[in-house]
Amino acid sequence: MTTSPSALAWSTDNCTVGRAMAVLGERWTFVVLREVFNGVRRFDDIRRHSGIPRQVLSNRLALLVEQDVLRKVPYRSEGERERHEYRLTEKGFALYPVLVAVADWGDRYLADPEGPPVEVAHRDCGGVLHAELVCEHGHRVEDLRDAVPRPGPGAKRVDAG
Repeated sequence: MTTSPSALAWSTDNCTVGRAMAVLGERWTFVVLREVFNGVRRFDDIRRHSGIPRQVLSNRLALLVEQDVLRKVPYRSEGERERHEYRLTEKGFALYPVLVAVADWGDRYLADPEGPPVEVAHRDCGGVLHAELVCEHGHRVEDLRDAVPRPGPGAKRVDAG
């Protein structure tokens, strides 16, 4: 006899993972964020450095500004029209651990034999940063099978009708 996963009893209508992926899930979004986190903030610089097609970059930047992940800051080079650079908001900075986690995964499974092309280091000691799971009580989760989903305060039962 097989039992259904308990997750099937709970609605996904208000799933925050789904909502986050609506903002972050497009292929180029994290490439844009990588550039901004690395200090590349101007449209032409981002496009040139990343290879993102112009219209795609324009669309990604507009979405990230609309979602308050980035903010536009005007600048004007002498003799040129006003342009904008893109800066992280508090909401944008909160994505840094996610970017580090994605990089950790890529470094582990997709890097060239020589190793990753970029490392994120702790400014104070120079140690390479890594993402890890820590519970609200400060316990580091070593075995990922020790992390279990459970209904949260916003969970809603699936209507059985």
